[in-house]
Amino acid sequence: MTLKPVRLKKGDTVGIIAPASPPNQENLQRSFAFLEELGLNIKMGEHVYDQYGYLAGSNGNRLKDIHNMFQDQEVKAIICAGGGYGTARIASDIDYSIIAENPKIFWGYSDITFLHTAFHQKTGLVTFHGPMLASDLGKIDAHSYSKQYMNQLFEPKRLEYTGDLSELEVMVPGKAKGKIVGGNLSLLVSTLGTEFEVDTEDKLVLIEDINEEPRAVDRMLNQLYMAGKLDAAAGFVIGDFNNCIPDREQSLSLDEVLDHYIGKANKPAVKGFEIGHCSPHFSLPLGVEAALDATNKQLTIDSGIK
Repeated sequence: MTLKPVRLKKGDTVGIIAPASPPNQENLQRSFAFLEELGLNIKMGEHVYDQYGYLAGSNGNRLKDIHNMFQDQEVKAIICAGGGYGTARIASDIDYSIIAENPKIFWGYSDITFLHTAFHQKTGLVTFHGPMLASDLGKIDAHSYSKQYMNQLFEPKRLEYTGDLSELEVMVPGKAKGKIVGGNLSLLVSTLGTEFEVDTEDKLVLIEDINEEPRAVDRMLNQLYMAGKLDAAAGFVIGDFNNCIPDREQSLSLDEVLDHYIGKANKPAVKGFEIGHCSPHFSLPLGVEAALDATNKQLTIDSGIK
């Protein structure tokens, strides 16, 4: 099942939540001007400014903000302030019937990957992998290219990513079609063995990460491989692996690790997409049909809204 949310229009209200770690407050405040430029009104979650160690509030309060924003009929979209850590702690306590009965735009990435996966697998909701307010859009040097892709929330439009946007490299040639799923590699691996285990069967799988040494990426891809998740996929979209460099002289490179596992799967794959912890950052819907022409370095993605 695919459940697309309704498009935004000027004058709509967007809800802001912090379901993971405490967001940078200066960047968060600065991001509001961008949302207002889009013609949107802002409604803050009750616990956005909470802090509980490395979490933006207790499990119960972060959970409450998610439920409240989906149930609030005034709110037409939910945008995450930032990522970090903590969404997996609340996933099993979410009332997914609330989300299924109130489908709306849900936007974020990084640690939010766990929620993207859980929401789609429990309800079929299409969610959006895109730059967040405090982490990206509210920064002084926020890239205009990152901002412009939020326009996809206002009008149904097929997205296309070609070599004109960034330097792409063919890993395995060929063509593949399927729903696009995935996101942060660390979070995808953390779903294994849980009720939210990522489903890659006949899917285009997006992976990206940050601050993970090649040996850590190797370990995570090997776990996905041994779990059958790589062989099951239709193809692979390799996003940005920011600062994923070795901290020792004797190491495989990140490219050697990626080439090894993607080569073992032997499904159409392209790397070099500016998707993830990077600037600029290409945003896209997850859970919609997409087509990868790896030979010609083209990715097309259906609209995530209706």
